Amino acid sequence: MNLQQKANELRKLTFETITNAGGGHYGGSLSVIEILTVLHYDVMYRADEPEAPDRDRFILCKGHAGPALYVVLADKGIIDKKRLAELDQNGGSLPKHIDRMKVRGIEFSAGPLGQGLSVACGMAITLKEKYPDTYVYAVLGDGECNEGQVWEAAMLAAQYHLDNLIAVVDYNKCQIDGRVSDVIGLEPFADKWRAFGWHVLECDGHDTADLKKTFAKAKLHEKQPVVVIAHTKKGKGVSFMEDNYVWHSGKITPEQFAVGKRDLERSVG
Repeated sequence: MNLQQKANELRKLTFETITNAGGGHYGGSLSVIEILTVLHYDVMYRADEPEAPDRDRFILCKGHAGPALYVVLADKGIIDKKRLAELDQNGGSLPKHIDRMKVRGIEFSAGPLGQGLSVACGMAITLKEKYPDTYVYAVLGDGECNEGQVWEAAMLAAQYHLDNLIAVVDYNKCQIDGRVSDVIGLEPFADKWRAFGWHVLECDGHDTADLKKTFAKAKLHEKQPVVVIAHTKKGKGVSFMEDNYVWHSGKITPEQFAVGKRDLERSVG
């Protein structure tokens, strides 16, 4: 499979799905596409079998990027593709923030930021005893890393040497209120994770080959949890949304939809 082509197709469908819902979290959904693609179509073990006990687990800590994950699950046939039309609709089955009680293939109900890494730690501890070759992948937002609970979980993961836990930070440098550097700056970001006892890898979060190579390195590391700092752009692929915190969430006009669709169709080919 050409992972980059698949990511381009999924980004276009995500953009269309959010627009059909009347708007929503464009920015963080579009920035995380390649990360989801590489994990779900290449890296994760038994990703097509959400009931398999020895499957790798996926925790989307930044639950507002749920539309992108729904699109992946629909593309893989885990949920019916027709359900994408129910995103954020009254009486619909796909809530704006992911809900494991409503959607097959969702491991963790998210909304409030900062909690996902703690849940991932709990899963990793349990799986290390039952299925030592099983990994937990947790995708966080960079603005989410302003939350103190993230760093409490980071300390716990290092304490218990959770080398079956791989965190990924979608480092798109923007959050709902502005540039991350202007709200609560994270730099020196990599050094912070190292100080908390993690092994740090960095990559281009929009390059599927780089992501694939980086995850392979992460799985070889022992005795420490690993964090992948994936450098991305908010609203990736849509010219007027890229690197613009205003599009954390919002609605677009028909004219803007036409521009975005044209932008994304160029990448699909």
